Amino acid sequence: MNQETIQKIVFEAIAETNEELPAEKQLELSLETGLFGSQGKLDSLDLVNLVVATEQMIEEELGVSLTLADEKVLALEESPFQTIGTLVSFITSQVSS
Repeated sequence: MNQETIQKIVFEAIAETNEELPAEKQLELSLETGLFGSQGKLDSLDLVNLVVATEQMIEEELGVSLTLADEKVLALEESPFQTIGTLVSFITSQVSS
C-alpha cells in the first residue's frame, strides 16, 4: 500500500475528527502538524477518537483490520502519534507488513 493512499485516509479521519473539536484544537492537514505530546493539540480522548476514525476508514477503504493503539505500539520508543507524518509512516509500515 502506498503512502499517498494512507495519507489521504488519515487526512479524511482528521477532517472528521476536526468537526467535533473547538476551533483552537482543530488540526491543520499537514504532515508536520503535531498530534499528541509536547507539540500536539490533542488530549488523550481526542487522540482516541482520531485513532478509531482512522482504523474504521482503513478497514472500509482498504479492507484491512488494523489496531493502532495496542501495548506494542504504546511501548515504542518513538511514538507514532507525534505528528500526522509519523502516524502516516507508521500505518504504511503496518499495512505493508
